[in-house]
Amino acid sequence: MNESEPNPKGKVYLVGAGPGDVSLLTLKGKEALQRADVVIYDHLVNLNMMRFCKGGVETIYAGKKAGHATLSQESINSLLIEKARGGKTVVRLKGGDPFVFGRGGEEAQALHQAGIPFVIVPGVSSFLGVPAYAG
Repeated sequence: MNESEPNPKGKVYLVGAGPGDVSLLTLKGKEALQRADVVIYDHLVNLNMMRFCKGGVETIYAGKKAGHATLSQESINSLLIEKARGGKTVVRLKGGDPFVFGRGGEEAQALHQAGIPFVIVPGVSSFLGVPAYAG
């Protein structure tokens, strides 16, 4: 989907937050946070990334800690669709990359089936970031 096309519906950005260091968030990820009306974030996300959001952004904690989730995946999918249908720009902020050890594929599929425009913003996965720091 072309990001410059006007759309009466909202849009969802599936953003990888990287391995935790704010400086490893991609520029496109930062720009998505700056546009966001709603941010749905996971346990592994560094909350210092929220400083890129505009004032008044709605934040929703999804949990997603090993073996425990605050929200079920179905609830997260429904929230993404509901908020976007309400005309909101939604960022789904996930630790690492949304598709490596994440369920970004399921979220993308749910959005596609609901006719919601979405953009995938890859993140640096820990299996790539950690060796780079180790030298």
